[in-house]
Amino acid sequence: MTQVVSVQSIRPAESRLIAAVCAAHMMSHYYMLMLAPLFAFIRADFKVSYTELALALTVFNVVSGVLQTPVGFLVDRVGARIVLISGLALSSMAYAIAGAVGSYWVFIAAYGFAGLGNTVFHPSDYSLLSRHTPPERLSHAFSFHTFAGMVGSAIAPVTLLYMQSQFGWRGAYIGASIFGLTVLALLIAQPEPTVDITRATQSAKSRPPVADVGWRLLLSAPILLNLAYFTLTSIMSGGLNTYLVVALGALHGTAPAVANMALTALLTMNAIGVLAGGVLAGRTSHHAAVAASGLAIGGTVTATIGWFALPPAGLILLMGFSGLCVGMTMPSRDMLVRAVTPPNAYGRVFGFVSMGFNIGASVAPIVYGALMDHGRPLAVFMLSAAVCIICISTVTFGFSRREVH
Repeated sequence: MTQVVSVQSIRPAESRLIAAVCAAHMMSHYYMLMLAPLFAFIRADFKVSYTELALALTVFNVVSGVLQTPVGFLVDRVGARIVLISGLALSSMAYAIAGAVGSYWVFIAAYGFAGLGNTVFHPSDYSLLSRHTPPERLSHAFSFHTFAGMVGSAIAPVTLLYMQSQFGWRGAYIGASIFGLTVLALLIAQPEPTVDITRATQSAKSRPPVADVGWRLLLSAPILLNLAYFTLTSIMSGGLNTYLVVALGALHGTAPAVANMALTALLTMNAIGVLAGGVLAGRTSHHAAVAASGLAIGGTVTATIGWFALPPAGLILLMGFSGLCVGMTMPSRDMLVRAVTPPNAYGRVFGFVSMGFNIGASVAPIVYGALMDHGRPLAVFMLSAAVCIICISTVTFGFSRREVH
């Protein structure tokens, strides 16, 4: 009976908007992965070094990280939908210019504008989802949102390489821009529905009373704990996903084919775990316990894989299990953020804590790369496990204040 009521409480206009928001998030992850599969082609065309071309990603992450919180304030002031539309349009045009203009410095500048466009997605998306999703279905919406981003990352390499084979890397960038503009048209076609007053009133009553929703809110303990959570999980997943294959080879002599199958299992089950976690989060208010349990299992499995040379089947199964458990924590993670966010501050809070993704993405390659350079592959697994355990403290500290009722 509960499930029937939940489904019926979503109005068609809201369902279409939620779908468009998830499509925009898919596009944001697609864009973030564009350079990786085309790196060699772009480097050869511009005749630059790996470091010089990697400057594009540095500029992207710096701009995105620094400006994401101010954009969150803008979302709360002028509205999430218009900011999301503007950001997706800016991103799409930036990548079109990067492909169309034959200049290395224009390419770098385009990535700076793309970084600005990227700032809008988390503040706008979470604000729209929070305002237009029934509370009993919010965890499902969060899980679909995260899953859509994973889909974007998954389809980017194969589609970009196909377009490159047909039209060159510049054609691939322009094709990706057209893809983004198509999603933009879908988003523009979905007007923001009026908020259900009864639902909004009930939701507001469940939010904690907060006197100040400016910068002081962002520096409060619950919000800083969430920022730490996002940063630590970004370091853990970014480092392990990037160096798993080479670390397994150096540590246990694992064949590349087996190690890559283990990585595939990790990423695939991580995505499935997100969907399962959305269902789980919709059936419990103990989101901190869900997050802590998933991280504890993920950290334990990661340490086990580092300490013991497992047979191929065991390695693949354990990596998949770890990915499933960690993936299941993500909808609960988002519910924890919302639990400590006033209704008029979704944009700035989600923008601020999502900055942790940029921090983690900047730190992880350097730290994990240094471990591999110094011949310490075991430390790759131990560090990932330790980060998981440390991250548990961010959801267990002040446990009772962060539950959703």
